[in-house]
Amino acid sequence: MRLYKRGNIWWCEFRADKKHYQYSCKTKDKKLAEEVAAAIYADTVRKKFDIPAKYKAKKSFADSFLNYLKSISNLPSTVNRKIAASKHLLPAFKEKDITAITAFDIEKYQAQRKKEIIAYTKNINKREQEISFKSINNEVLILSNFFNYCIKSGYLEKNPATGVKKLNELSRLKTLSDDNINKLINGATNKLTRDLITFLIYTGCRKGEALNLKWENVDLQNNVIAIKGTKTKYDRYIPIHTQLKELLNGIEKNQDCLYLFNDNGHKLGDFRRSFKTACRNAGLKDMRIHDLRHVFASKMVMNGTSLYITGELLGHRTTQMTKRYSHLVPETLMKAVEDVFKK
Repeated sequence: MRLYKRGNIWWCEFRADKKHYQYSCKTKDKKLAEEVAAAIYADTVRKKFDIPAKYKAKKSFADSFLNYLKSISNLPSTVNRKIAASKHLLPAFKEKDITAITAFDIEKYQAQRKKEIIAYTKNINKREQEISFKSINNEVLILSNFFNYCIKSGYLEKNPATGVKKLNELSRLKTLSDDNINKLINGATNKLTRDLITFLIYTGCRKGEALNLKWENVDLQNNVIAIKGTKTKYDRYIPIHTQLKELLNGIEKNQDCLYLFNDNGHKLGDFRRSFKTACRNAGLKDMRIHDLRHVFASKMVMNGTSLYITGELLGHRTTQMTKRYSHLVPETLMKAVEDVFKK
């Protein structure tokens, strides 16, 4: 077994039954790559020699989770999030037989991860209710999705993650004043980053949706943008604001690239570094790219747009997601009550 790198990603190669095999471990983390490589090797050998089911080793979490990752056809960001979660999940459940994992095991995992997060430097001297455990909830959700995959594959009869309670999550709903929005846009040191920040604020798109947007889905004649292949797997359509149309008209089309936002014809992978520079120049702390989506939603709601329409523009599958913004319009809620009970 040999591990080697292609770019930033670890690969493994080995021989089995006089044949040479090469596989991507799909991770930048060497320790995780070693675990993935071992699972790939075991899986390959079992298939190669067609070992009867009664002689097969128990279905370990590591082997099964690897197959689960191979089966995923979601957006790259979703796959990367699941691979990142496996850095915590694999050490905890690696050698366990998936049929032996119980709700108690998952709650024990929750408790251990909770201790780790509470011990972070940034959380010292904070009360527990002041700490967000969203990352742990995401890991348990990925576990639940994995067990559902095992049920469909016939390995399990029930999902042990069902009924495991979520931990506390702090709502992160950043909003910006018009002045700070202008500072942020002007804080960008290049046109591409300025355009991306402006686009996200005026559309409420997710970062991945913006970076994957193609010119063919931008209709400047009818002033509408079609967001295809979204995280929720539902297409949606966003009206083009007058100022956004000026921006889009100012983007030069590159004949060698289908994508709206590109770097000299190359599809843009990320712009986190240049976004951080813009935040620093604007004097804004603790800002993330995804916060621009919240800025869009907050502006819509505070301007009187209904939560339903806001949710439609954001592409929310449930109204529960959009309800997070209801606290921004207390006067609208008060007016609704007064209208009902007016004399």
